[in-house]
Amino acid sequence: MNGLIALLGSGEYLPVMDDIDRHLLSNSSANGRRPCVVCLPTAAGREGSTSVNRWSNMGVEHFTRLNADVQAVPVIDRESANDPQWADAIESADLIYFSGGNPQYLFETMQGSRAWDAAQKAWARGAVYAGCSAGAMILGGQIPDFRMAGLRSISGFGIVPAKFITPHFDAIPRVWKPLIHTLHRRLDEGEKMLGVDENTALVGKLGGTWTVMGKSQVHVFRKDGSRSYRAGEQVEM
Repeated sequence: MNGLIALLGSGEYLPVMDDIDRHLLSNSSANGRRPCVVCLPTAAGREGSTSVNRWSNMGVEHFTRLNADVQAVPVIDRESANDPQWADAIESADLIYFSGGNPQYLFETMQGSRAWDAAQKAWARGAVYAGCSAGAMILGGQIPDFRMAGLRSISGFGIVPAKFITPHFDAIPRVWKPLIHTLHRRLDEGEKMLGVDENTALVGKLGGTWTVMGKSQVHVFRKDGSRSYRAGEQVEM
């Protein structure tokens, strides 16, 4: 019953992602009715109200334009993550969308919270989980600490079978390329790292088919090498 997962490299709430988001809406748990979307600006919770409001407004405007019923849910800290009213809104959603920001803060805010439990219940009955940038990173086994050049990481939720998920992959500046090399070297046999380019998504179900959608590529690193996949190609997970 688990719903789709969409791992987005960037581009949340922008027209460039319209086709991807229409696909997510049409394959959500709405079952013929108008889909209900919940947008969560949680990863920007430390950035202040201006940033939180910007992401919230962008999400509402974007999915309203795509003919969905949409609500921005102000889960921005541990207190709001445990607020029953927001948990109820998340649990009833057909598409749960996490925009970008700080992945470690997002993980620490959601872990063990009512909001995360509600998201898991919605996903288990067929709702779509969409995570952009930080929202994608928390689903991996570990979240790299970029300040430590990838030498250290914290645990992620481990839902997607990838040790690391790296967004904005094609936009990583040259000075950060050694970080990717370090993460690659940290892979053990049988583990993988995903690099998702900007304005691109990897969409699929656990145990099922995963497909690259959007403008660019998804890169899969294993201990013994790597391979890149273009839009329309399937990725073995």
